[in-house]
Amino acid sequence: MQVLVSHLFIDSLTSPKPQKKEFKKKNLYALHSTFFFPFGIQIQFTINTEGPLSVLFIAELAYKCSDMNYGSSSRSSGFGNRTSRRSVEYGRTYVVKPKGRHQATIVWLHGLGDNGASWSQILETLPHPNIKWICPTAPTRPVASFGGFSCTAWFDAGDFSEEGPDDIEGMDASAAHVANLLSTEPANIKLGIGGFSMGAAIALYSATCYIHGKFGNGNPYPINLSVIIGFSGWLPCYRSLKSKVEVSQDAIRRAAALPVLLCHGRGDDVVMYEQGEKSAEVLRSAGFQNFSFKTYNGLGHYTSPEEMDDFCKWLRMKMGLDGSRSY
Repeated sequence: MQVLVSHLFIDSLTSPKPQKKEFKKKNLYALHSTFFFPFGIQIQFTINTEGPLSVLFIAELAYKCSDMNYGSSSRSSGFGNRTSRRSVEYGRTYVVKPKGRHQATIVWLHGLGDNGASWSQILETLPHPNIKWICPTAPTRPVASFGGFSCTAWFDAGDFSEEGPDDIEGMDASAAHVANLLSTEPANIKLGIGGFSMGAAIALYSATCYIHGKFGNGNPYPINLSVIIGFSGWLPCYRSLKSKVEVSQDAIRRAAALPVLLCHGRGDDVVMYEQGEKSAEVLRSAGFQNFSFKTYNGLGHYTSPEEMDDFCKWLRMKMGLDGSRSY
């Protein structure tokens, strides 16, 4: 009897040494999976661990990743998709409403195989009551790096690095979905995009679309961005970034002014630290002057309280938020 494992959170939040009670309360160590048996029988289970899961164990299970949907979904439409040949359905979107005066809205994108719920639980604990967080769930699609098996992914990835082939159509669709989510925000609200791993890749791709003024397919990019954040990710389409920035004075000005924060663990063996370092070098050389690259010794492919604390301080400084409480 063959058993397939799905809903594998290989890009989920795991922290080996939590220092905040709210991190433990949110069950960040859980690996949720489902066994699929014949005749439609499903058995869901949760593995709890005191530390990060073995990458070899994760890789072995990932190749058995199977198709799975999450809650209510929405079909991709609007900005950037007028020439798309794909029809993709996005999973449930989770919203964390601001607890104070609404000053900013940030779309946060999960990693491969995850969903919006896990990050929404973390973001609602952050000391920024003036931010509205929107956490969508990626479509379920075949992923080349998993041998063609399906899981939630913002685009098809054959390699978790900037050296891999670029799925421009898939990235355009996800960047357009994010733009759609932000397009209904009030005009006086600052807008941003952040993400973890593959979600960070889409955040950075969205930044390049904003700088260039266009999606990869040539359709205009409609959103004015105030911040970009990427944890444990990489920069897609890095070879063409400099030429996109140099195309106009407006692009040069936008690149110089846009605040970008990249964070990467030196122990990351899923998206290697060297990939994050190279992404940082490319962004700097392309004219991103308002750019920060923070690194963490011993941190693998997960987040940590130290990283989250740096993130909160950076947001407070770059977005000029009021009413922030102690973390």
